[in-house]
Amino acid sequence: MMAKPKPLLASERVRLYLTLVPYLLERGQVSLAEAAAEFQVTPGEMRSMVEKLTVIGLPGDSGYWQQPHELFDIDWDLLDQQDVIEITNYVALRRVPRFTAREAAALLAGLQMVAAVPEVAGSGLVSGLIAKLSRGAADAPAAVVVATDAVDEVREAVSRALRDGVAVSFTYQAPDAEPTTRTVDPVQVMITNGQWYLQGWCHLREAMRTFHLDRVSDPRLTDIAITHQGESIPDLFTDGVADGNVSVRLPAQLLPLLSAFVADSEAAGDDVVAHVRLSDPRGIKRLAGRFGGRMRVLTPAVARTATREWAAAGLALYHQPDDAVVGG
Repeated sequence: MMAKPKPLLASERVRLYLTLVPYLLERGQVSLAEAAAEFQVTPGEMRSMVEKLTVIGLPGDSGYWQQPHELFDIDWDLLDQQDVIEITNYVALRRVPRFTAREAAALLAGLQMVAAVPEVAGSGLVSGLIAKLSRGAADAPAAVVVATDAVDEVREAVSRALRDGVAVSFTYQAPDAEPTTRTVDPVQVMITNGQWYLQGWCHLREAMRTFHLDRVSDPRLTDIAITHQGESIPDLFTDGVADGNVSVRLPAQLLPLLSAFVADSEAAGDDVVAHVRLSDPRGIKRLAGRFGGRMRVLTPAVARTATREWAAAGLALYHQPDDAVVGG
């Protein structure tokens, strides 16, 4: 036996009315049953709300009286004979603030990124929201497009592993390292700066790790149940670095060139010691290469080693014959 629906509170009715009118105007004509299902009320409650719309409108000149054109109105015959709702007169909505073109473009860019999430792709939800934003802007949205790839097998496999509660196995190619096979209890997928990351318990390292999904290949779902979802999740850019930073020393006037990566810094004479956040500490070598020897990598050791070896390999190229460099 179905439970009797709870009566709507006054605050809930206000919230419903604020969204009901735009919904009805967008749909044009909608059945009573469909509208009731959309707003999770009974058909009787939806009918009552629609009927009450006809006594809502702009205040008259005296504050107590409205002209017919200043009130909402509906097609009563359509409602009574076919249980279909259609607003035939609406008021005040033209004064509702709209998104500027730039605001709409920013929201559209975010929605296009969300469209690549496996659970959302193909559902029609995001495409509907994008269409609404395009129509709801004060001007045509700026020509901003985020070109996202279709949902690939890596993101699909990770999403399924999270949904099914099982570990996922894959080949992982870290920078300047041999490929390794990892089996991971997935905990969450993160998107930052347009990059996708998986955080989870790595069975090989026996610790929580962060994996850049662009470096993942050959994903395979296992029958191993997730058992480490309760483990503490590291900061997205630590990936095993003790304090989550790579420490470097460089002239103070060059610090702004690292502003997008610096967590914090302190003065050291004419220089500064900056703590740089990276998903892989070995990646600091590419940043160091931009500073022409004016950046010194301090810690951790893996970052110092990677930078030194990378610089040595580059220097060795200058001592090779020209045809070897070109041919290589």
